[in-house]
Amino acid sequence: MHILIAPNAFKNSLTAEEVALAIKKGFMQSKLKSSYECFPIGDGGDGTAELIIKKCDGELVATEVHDPFGKRITSSFGLIDKGQTAIIEMADASGLRLLKLTELNPLLATSFGTGEQIRIALDKNVKKIIIGMGGSATVDGGCGMLKALGARFLDANGQELDSLPQNLVSLASVDLTELDKRIEKTKVIVLCDVDNLLLGDDGAAAMFGPQKGASTEGVHQLDAALARFAAVSLQQTGKDMAAVKYGGTAGGAAAGLFAFLNAKLVNGIEHFLTLTGFDESLKNADLVITGEGSIDEQTLQGKGPFGVACRAKLKQLPVIGLAGKIPLEKNEALQQYFDVLMAIGHQPMDLATALAATESNLIRTSMLLGNLLSLDLKHS
Repeated sequence: MHILIAPNAFKNSLTAEEVALAIKKGFMQSKLKSSYECFPIGDGGDGTAELIIKKCDGELVATEVHDPFGKRITSSFGLIDKGQTAIIEMADASGLRLLKLTELNPLLATSFGTGEQIRIALDKNVKKIIIGMGGSATVDGGCGMLKALGARFLDANGQELDSLPQNLVSLASVDLTELDKRIEKTKVIVLCDVDNLLLGDDGAAAMFGPQKGASTEGVHQLDAALARFAAVSLQQTGKDMAAVKYGGTAGGAAAGLFAFLNAKLVNGIEHFLTLTGFDESLKNADLVITGEGSIDEQTLQGKGPFGVACRAKLKQLPVIGLAGKIPLEKNEALQQYFDVLMAIGHQPMDLATALAATESNLIRTSMLLGNLLSLDLKHS
């Protein structure tokens, strides 16, 4: 038996690589005689760019950019395809992990640093830029990135607005005369790990603002700011930021790049699996193991394990999903893609304890799973 191990990260606990290695370790401690390939995946969430760079034998480019509040930091992005394609992780310049909990404030946090990375990539003469947008600390509709590339956000008197995105409610026009012209000849692809629209109850501010530090009032302010930005962009570009699928990704940054940079917004896991040659690895597999922190009906909206399971099922391969949390009740929609869903916890525990025990629980569950498969093979 050859087992392909292709998990996503377990958020706030283990990276995708660490999860894959833990699963492999558990299987190797079992009685099952098998071979393994670890193929950690990313769906546009935090860590996706790093996986792409490693899988595609890319090189890292060190950069000095600004964090969400204007502090100078050292960051990096990757180059693949012989330097023709830049792989940028938004979280590396504009991410939550760069900030302390006490610093979070999406009314003032901007994506300017990610825009600086785009500009440096353009200096490298790239033809394509792929951006993984997970883990951002911002809800600025991408205005910070656009500002770093030369766009100016003006009020009704033609004065440039400060304190963005908070003051986007006063936006009258976006001056693009100084926008870096090189971007027009560069293909921009945004890997999206959520399919939320920009505005409303399921929009960028309401769904993701609170985890980035927004109060209830702050959510309303941000939604109003993004609504104003969308209205102005529709008037100027003819593109509706508020209607585009995936537009709510990364605090609306996906929508902003769609409107002003002609960016292509794509399902993150589908693009990742194609770019990294996942189907080649599937050819050798007899069984596919995937997983992430939680697998439920939301997983079927385009999350990493769903993308893996879809491709495995096209080749009629069995799929096992491992997660910290799975539905209590039988779910026919999930059963179409996952032959077995297993929760890795082995006793009641609070969330903090469960997160700390993720690695040991993955190892133990995989060992037990390997022993079960070994029994089945003996009697088949």
